[in-house]
Amino acid sequence: MLRAGGLLALGGGVAPLTGCDLLDRDDGPPPAPDPLRPLLDEALTLAASYRAAAGAVPDLADRLTPIAEAHQAHAAELARVIGVTLPSTAPASTGTPPTGPDAALAELRQREQAGREAAVTACAAAPAERAALLGSVAAARATHLEALK
Repeated sequence: MLRAGGLLALGGGVAPLTGCDLLDRDDGPPPAPDPLRPLLDEALTLAASYRAAAGAVPDLADRLTPIAEAHQAHAAELARVIGVTLPSTAPASTGTPPTGPDAALAELRQREQAGREAAVTACAAAPAERAALLGSVAAARATHLEALK
């Protein structure tokens, strides 16, 4: 009888602890965003900018569409590495697309240069398993700059 009472007391003391979720609480801070997330967002924005410029200046569409597709492919690979799903809708391009070819190319060169610098910086700071991808993105953006001349 005493043994049964002792087991009941022990079991009764443990049950409330596990039942009230005290042992499973996670009071730690939320995980930091992945350092590649800004590059992913930038790749999506660049793709949208190229699509908007190609739509605004149809004479440049053949030249700009492959670059937009390259940025979209980079975004897809960055999303895969980070472990996120790409948004179902493309982000809107910032600003109004220029209407003339020279203005469109100048604006895209400026955005591409900033994107290349961001990719180079991220590549230099990345762990080895991500450096190859980021180096590829940086190299592609440098190539895009040449295509925009």
